[in-house]
Amino acid sequence: VLDPLRCYMRIASGGFGMHYKGRKIAGYDAVIPRIGASITRYGTAVLRQFELMGSDTPNPSDAILRARDKLRAHQLLAAQGIGMPVTVFGDNPDDTADLLSMLGPPPHVIKLNEGTQGAGVMLTEKPSASRGVIEALRGLYANFVVQEFIGEAQGADLRCLVVGDRVVASMRRQAPEGDFRSNLHRGGVAERVEASQDEKEVALHAARALGLGVAGVDLIRAHRGPLVLEVNSTPGLEGIEQACEVDVAGAIVDFITSRNRILSNQ
Repeated sequence: VLDPLRCYMRIASGGFGMHYKGRKIAGYDAVIPRIGASITRYGTAVLRQFELMGSDTPNPSDAILRARDKLRAHQLLAAQGIGMPVTVFGDNPDDTADLLSMLGPPPHVIKLNEGTQGAGVMLTEKPSASRGVIEALRGLYANFVVQEFIGEAQGADLRCLVVGDRVVASMRRQAPEGDFRSNLHRGGVAERVEASQDEKEVALHAARALGLGVAGVDLIRAHRGPLVLEVNSTPGLEGIEQACEVDVAGAIVDFITSRNRILSNQ
């Protein structure tokens, strides 16, 4: 296990080099990235260096950057026809009223563009509240998106853990009373469920759309079918492994080992 913040790079036209805690490192057949949101830029730069040095990875640096940018991710998902909550984005304060009219009446869900684990996600129930939150975020120069609220989900979502071309585990997460965010870090309760075939296909399609070989795809069950809330490029494993009694980490290792063997034979 390498701490990406202790990896440092040499970049030259003659080749690429990497050191870790004072020693040269090279020759890794594969790298499984676990990059926290707070070090996205540096972590993906390190991963890109490994890629340029010939290492395989299930989640390339560009794919991680696509997934971490909620606006970009939703644009790519929508372009593939993948179901998702209607989402709006704008910059100029003079356009706020018209922006919200494109979405429809509240409740609205307002999300920081690069928030994780439910942080920076707000529910507004009146137009004045939506405008107030938007004005406050713009005052902080924060990037955000606004989405429709799917009431029939009743504070629950479905996390599908995608590894390669399979959903290896799925769990239902229920938000605690008084909250609408089902993230386990926010007190959500998880239970094992079997995703439907349609839900599995949506999860696999979403991961492929962003170029991810390993992903936690969060869905909600809406009247119009499964809708993708988020595609997480570094999903937590402990919660879903405990809820589903599945060795997800082992499945990831098996996937990258098998994939690397196929690439070597080619």
